[in-house]
Amino acid sequence: MDYYNVLGVSRSANDSDLKKAFKKKSMEHHPDRGGDAEKFKEINEAYQALKDPDKRQMYDQFGTTDPQQMGGHPGGGQSFHFHSGPGGFNINDLFGQFGMGMNARQQMRNRDITIGCRISIEDVFSGKTVIANYRLANGKEQTVEIKIPVGIRQGDKIRYQGMGQHDIEQIPPGDLFVQIEIQDSNNFLVDGLDLVTSKRVSVLSLITGTNVKIDIPGSTTVDLKLKPGTQSGTTMRITGKGLLNRGGGQGNVLVKIIGITPTSLEKADLQQIEYINQKYS
Repeated sequence: MDYYNVLGVSRSANDSDLKKAFKKKSMEHHPDRGGDAEKFKEINEAYQALKDPDKRQMYDQFGTTDPQQMGGHPGGGQSFHFHSGPGGFNINDLFGQFGMGMNARQQMRNRDITIGCRISIEDVFSGKTVIANYRLANGKEQTVEIKIPVGIRQGDKIRYQGMGQHDIEQIPPGDLFVQIEIQDSNNFLVDGLDLVTSKRVSVLSLITGTNVKIDIPGSTTVDLKLKPGTQSGTTMRITGKGLLNRGGGQGNVLVKIIGITPTSLEKADLQQIEYINQKYS
């Protein structure tokens, strides 16, 4: 049962929101008003859990306020009560009450955090170190030094153990995951392991054939040979110059040729082109 859905509130609802939602829902479903008794019971259970800060924190963290559902020993007919005090509940008392030892305590931990890190295509070839700041739910700011390895892939996650949320101090902190996003740069787009770009070439050069230089990320320049009669829109492949493959090898670079028509030809040149066009049309 999702307590927030039962009351019809968001997970960020404050005490006032909870109280208003409970009052509205309980009036709608009160048995004395012809409502569903079971539904009314669920509404009351949800409100009793969420209005208590300690129970709500436990529910948000573990999806339940029943310690037996968090790894404790089943059965026994024991009841559990949260004891609020200056420091809130003590989860170590919870472990002791239900016979949960160190192994169970180690299995339970605070929530993980995922943050994003944008890098350029060039960074994939050279590696990079990024300093990132992020804020925990308890308001504490943390700093992480992200070391981007050469050959990292789009969507890869780097894990930093113990740098996640630490709302509940008596159990281990969660982990931090840094998800990599490779930004398109220098006219290159990322398509899996391939890098995709375009090259503008005069249609006259396409007719006669030419060589063009392609500057590829990773400080590499490749001479691309275009045969006479190459058509605008042709995609040329430069093999093995794309992103690194973990299993070995590299992707390719795909270059789309875009023909550009000269606009400043002299009259004599135009006459020659017209003559050639009539001859071969």
